[in-house]
Amino acid sequence: MTARFTKFGFDEKERFMLFLIAPAGIVLVCFEIIPILIGMNASFREWSLVNPQRTWVGPKQYIAVFTDPVFLKMVLPNTFVLMILSVGVSLALGLALASLLNRPFFGRAIMRTIILLPLTIAPVITATMMRWSFNDQFGVITIFLSCLGLPDVAWLSDRWPSFALVIMTDIWIWTPWFTIILLAAMQGLPPEPFEAARIDAASPWCIFRRVTLPMLRPVIIVCVLIRAIDAFRTFDQVWILTGGGPARSTEVFSVYAYVLAFVDLDIGRAAAAAGIGALIMLFVGIGLYGLVNRSMEVSR
Repeated sequence: MTARFTKFGFDEKERFMLFLIAPAGIVLVCFEIIPILIGMNASFREWSLVNPQRTWVGPKQYIAVFTDPVFLKMVLPNTFVLMILSVGVSLALGLALASLLNRPFFGRAIMRTIILLPLTIAPVITATMMRWSFNDQFGVITIFLSCLGLPDVAWLSDRWPSFALVIMTDIWIWTPWFTIILLAAMQGLPPEPFEAARIDAASPWCIFRRVTLPMLRPVIIVCVLIRAIDAFRTFDQVWILTGGGPARSTEVFSVYAYVLAFVDLDIGRAAAAAGIGALIMLFVGIGLYGLVNRSMEVSR
């Protein structure tokens, strides 16, 4: 027995497992852990690219971010509104499309392929396409709305039309993701509860509300958890469509940190903003993870 163990307490099988995960562990340490530690160190310093003395200032950068009116009145509300509306509407549309595609009809395979197309296009390209389509002067959508006699809308010049365009683009990109995951979950549900509901003469809406949705709840909550975290760090669409404007009115968290680091060249305050964002997402993730566990216990 003693011969099987090394002085480190690992047998041959455990050493082989450690050897397999070692490359991933090295990559994680080099490209995740060390940059995070460097960022945390920078967030406590007066670290500007034009003044590289890196003076230790304690929590000054965090206080500056928390007392910044742009961060409190624009960035945080915009980020949470984008996260809630994008995830909520994408989930509702994805659920509706998955229910439609779960039924047999002619051309279903073609319809599935078409619905997945937005997910295959890079967000930068999608955002550029939307920006050109809604251009105030030559955009296809703008011209089409004018032909219908509707009043002109400054899609990229006013705050709320610009922000609505950002949300629409995010919904356009992520609805297929919800659709394909919920469709796969629906096709894996057992048929017995549905047959029993039909024998009881339940309506299709009642079956969907009382049978399908409760059985899909664990999958839905996991999807919402993953997508909410991803929506919080949305950058591409906002930067391409509005650049955070007009007058910083559509800035979200990732754009705010980017502007601090690469426009204002204030690495210390940008690192503090990133640290605050990580803490916010930590609490949001813990809350959503609690919902996942509670849902799993109920479904058992």
